Amino acid sequence: MDKNATDEQIEVVEEKIRSLGWTPHEIPGSLRIAIGITGNRGVVDQSLFTNLPGVSDCIPVSKPYKLVSRDVKREDTVVHVGKLGIGDKDLVMMAGPCSVESRDQIMEVAEFVKSQGAKILRGGAYKPRTSPYSFQGLKEEGLKYLREAAEKFDLGVVTEVKDTETMSLVADYSDILQIGARNMHNFSLLEAAGRIKKPIMLKRGLAATIEEWLMAAEYIASQGNYDIILCERGIRTFETYTRNTLDLNAVPLVKHLSHLPIIVDPSHGTGSWDLVVPMALAAVAAGADGLLVEVHPHPEKALSDGKQSLRPETFAELTEKLRRIGPAFNKTYMI
Repeated sequence: MDKNATDEQIEVVEEKIRSLGWTPHEIPGSLRIAIGITGNRGVVDQSLFTNLPGVSDCIPVSKPYKLVSRDVKREDTVVHVGKLGIGDKDLVMMAGPCSVESRDQIMEVAEFVKSQGAKILRGGAYKPRTSPYSFQGLKEEGLKYLREAAEKFDLGVVTEVKDTETMSLVADYSDILQIGARNMHNFSLLEAAGRIKKPIMLKRGLAATIEEWLMAAEYIASQGNYDIILCERGIRTFETYTRNTLDLNAVPLVKHLSHLPIIVDPSHGTGSWDLVVPMALAAVAAGADGLLVEVHPHPEKALSDGKQSLRPETFAELTEKLRRIGPAFNKTYMI
């Protein structure tokens, strides 16, 4: 739509789309609104819309992921969490333990990561684990601790939602809902995430191609939720020296293909604490909008993923390096 298009002109276009049996998707931008069309089974005749008042251009989208495609929205999407903008000029740090283990633990970590410039507190309350005998999280008790710590230290909360049954409960306590790698192809969960009014952080699946990842994001967007953050967390390859292979090719490639912001998780991407800092810096150089880093005061005692968690002093070294290198890549990191 033209940047000066009125609400009435937008509604006329959307009603025209509905009259043809298709679905309009109003995608807001900073300068103008784009209206995506889904449900069509073939090429759309552009002349149906080009002469309508307020229409600036009609752009055919050939990619199967239409709504999250750069074709439908040329400018970058910025996902807002309160006053924080993810995908803007500031590099966003999401940090905290893999699992919330106790109130004292999450309070200690929250206070420290806040002092080092983190804006979002991460921590698992519901933990989908490979083994049913591994620690499964504190569940709602963990959610309460996360929320309490976040409010005390002025942080947002990101935590994983593992199923549709607990989604509304998790949404009550968190600012961003994380869909983990194992659930990237859980289509019922993706559709439910599309109907909830919360930003969604979608992790790449264990062996997912970039197109499959973007198609999973399309499931969320197709239900009306366009506040989607992509997270590259490493993929499974033949390499055995690292837990996963952190695919930093994905960062500039996703930036080319999609308007969605992308962050990188070097903790899961490597599985080894001594690789987290160099790969985090490389992610910023590749163009990431933020980082998701695991921090634990005593990694040797962690109930999950201790080997990839940074001690506080190492996390402080990382954030100081981010502060120095950020401007070289048009990103600001403030401590």
